[in-house]
Amino acid sequence: MSEQVPRDDSPQYLVARLRRALAEDPRTAEMGVRVHVNADRVHLSGEVATAQRRSDLDAVLADEAPGLQVHNDVRVSDTREPAHREELR
Repeated sequence: MSEQVPRDDSPQYLVARLRRALAEDPRTAEMGVRVHVNADRVHLSGEVATAQRRSDLDAVLADEAPGLQVHNDVRVSDTREPAHREELR
């Protein structure tokens, strides 16, 4: 039988657990997203490559910490080519 270890959900441990979940989950695999916890709210910030990846951040946090309210301020980076040439003077 394996003994279940109790979770320590103090803010610093919760932040570490959520960052690890975002980094290890194959849906996200994100290490550059910043996670801040304040009471029952999680605030995400940073930048990701696609809108789907941004949405997946919410899904991973919903699985990992279902009782927390998520405020996702993560931006989607624009990786398109420029529409016109930039002129340097």
